[in-house]
Amino acid sequence: MSAFRTPSRRVTGLTALLAVGALGLSACSGSDAASPAKTVNLYGYSVLEQANKGVIDAFENTSAGKDVDFKESYGASGDQSRAVEAGAKADEVHFSLEPDVTRLVDAGLVDANWKDTPTHGNCSSSIVVFVVRKGNPLNITTWDDLVKPGVGIVTPNPASSGSAKWNILAAYGSVLAQGGSDKDATAYLKKLLGNVAALPDSGRDATTAFTSGTGDVLLSYENEAILAKQSGTDIDYVVPDSSLKIENSCAVLKGASQSAKDFLKFQTSEAGQKLYAETGYRPLVDVGSLNVEGANDPTNPYPDPAKLLTIDGDFGGWDQANTKFFDETNGLFTKLQAEAGQ
Repeated sequence: MSAFRTPSRRVTGLTALLAVGALGLSACSGSDAASPAKTVNLYGYSVLEQANKGVIDAFENTSAGKDVDFKESYGASGDQSRAVEAGAKADEVHFSLEPDVTRLVDAGLVDANWKDTPTHGNCSSSIVVFVVRKGNPLNITTWDDLVKPGVGIVTPNPASSGSAKWNILAAYGSVLAQGGSDKDATAYLKKLLGNVAALPDSGRDATTAFTSGTGDVLLSYENEAILAKQSGTDIDYVVPDSSLKIENSCAVLKGASQSAKDFLKFQTSEAGQKLYAETGYRPLVDVGSLNVEGANDPTNPYPDPAKLLTIDGDFGGWDQANTKFFDETNGLFTKLQAEAGQ
């Protein structure tokens, strides 16, 4: 599957974290040792890897990107964030979740005003979708279909993956969108967990597990589904009536090279966003007409679901959502996972 090719310059988040520990670097070293002007050390979440290839190539063909050397590391968003916090050398981070950047703000590695950009601190956007077997043999179209007996679900583990948290909140919010209560939504999550066949570490690992034959449906980013289809993977995907808007946060670290700042600006420009859109991401700025191979309708690739939830509007922002659902001790989903033995 060509979409899941691992380039030679890729370093996993776990490898980076272990290397940092072995060297005994301090948590502040990411900002203390600024990179040479023509080097960008980029830490990203796993699903971003292939999409970044075209964006980086295009940037290197601009005057600002000429002769810039990229050193890239991709892995589960939470793992990547912790690696940078622990001292891995980074100029720019592009993570699945805002809290993974906030961790670096709290560590003094990223400026507190990192969200003061035209795209509010985001470099990419998507929604949660259902990836199904070719032809959708189980006719999975709604969130209720996921909790029917015998349906095997693949979704990443929220302990390491940002994608997993988007998926869980989308599932919970689908019940609220239908007029259900928090009690109803909690009961739904419990049923959902009962059908989980695998909890891989990252969104990319989850895709690999599903395309290798695990489960009947994969909860995933829309862009990951489109990219898989572009690569020739024999799957389909469903945009449910209720979904959650995914916003992937990005920032440069203190002391980052000028090239890193220029690259961040390019990523959020019309040119950069159009390139992301062509690999399945929903653009953050107007990029004109699109024809996206792999989308359900290439000429109308990004239709809005009937109900599109947002993290700020429906869950009180990431601080509140993280505490309520994913706190290591008292999080609602954390407790449900423990009860399910997962």
